Amino acid sequence: MQKKYKIILSIIGIILVLLIALGIYIFFFKKDEEQPKIKNENNVVSKIDNYNYTLDDRDSKLMQDEFKKLNDILSASEIDYSAYAESLAKLFVIDLYTIDNKINKYDVGSLEYLFESEQEKFKTKVMDTLYELVEDDSYKTRDQELPQVSSINVVDNQLGQYDLKGSKIDAYIINLEWNYVKDLGYDNKATIYIVNQDNKLYVIEYIPSK
Repeated sequence: MQKKYKIILSIIGIILVLLIALGIYIFFFKKDEEQPKIKNENNVVSKIDNYNYTLDDRDSKLMQDEFKKLNDILSASEIDYSAYAESLAKLFVIDLYTIDNKINKYDVGSLEYLFESEQEKFKTKVMDTLYELVEDDSYKTRDQELPQVSSINVVDNQLGQYDLKGSKIDAYIINLEWNYVKDLGYDNKATIYIVNQDNKLYVIEYIPSK
């Protein structure tokens, strides 16, 4: 009788273990399987060697055209740094203000054009201001009207200086104006400071205006 009782307890124990294992599977694994797969992913389709500038498959026609111009500038036997600065400033604005192709508020554009020490601060500021209300589009279900830059022009390009941690360094000071596919009230003018470090240009400060 005691042996039969032990067998029954063993069977009950096995059943309990199986039920617990099934519960864990349903809670952790089955739940994940039921989630739709993320559809909105970006892929790099072009890269400018030695500069780490990249173009994604989600980038607009305007961005693609300007990226090609920059590639041509940087591929020349002698680089025209003034033209390089203008093209970089344009790409910075196009990528930053073309928000309709961004996945969410954390998908901040233009970081690759920024001076490295400014990237994290700039990203935080943009997430808290310009991108603050951008809805998530991981599953391509977003129904939110967001801006796309349609054209951009350099108004002025001057050589000047920028105060970096108490030291004056040479800088390109570029004023730009741009338009949107649809005007939603976003900035359309800016002054951008660009500096040269080891023959590579970086945006070091950006001052928007309307």
